[in-house]
Amino acid sequence: MPPKAAPKGKAKPATMKYTIDCQQPVDDNILEVKDFEKFLTNRIKVDGKTGNLGDKVNISREKAKIHVTVEAPFSKRYLKYLGKKYLKSQQLRDFLRIVAPSKTSYEMRYFNINDDKDEEES
Repeated sequence: MPPKAAPKGKAKPATMKYTIDCQQPVDDNILEVKDFEKFLTNRIKVDGKTGNLGDKVNISREKAKIHVTVEAPFSKRYLKYLGKKYLKSQQLRDFLRIVAPSKTSYEMRYFNINDDKDEEES
């Protein structure tokens, strides 16, 4: 039996909303969220071209969080890659890391340096 054909007509592509939380570095005045938002806007590639966001990608800022709304296909891992690239350009990569607390969000956190010192003393 042949596979059933997809229904004719345009299906709306799935939309995903990703969040990058920069609360800790912003509280310590280490990071500017508007600069990070501008970096993402300039660097995100759509169809192999930068600066081509169009209707497929929407970036918004809310206090210390950046919301990226995209149409599939889009990799969440790509946002982590760009975040690490931004931290490296700001020379913050040695102090901050990007962690995924949930399926649709990332969070910038400090490396836990104090834990290592406690282990050495004991």
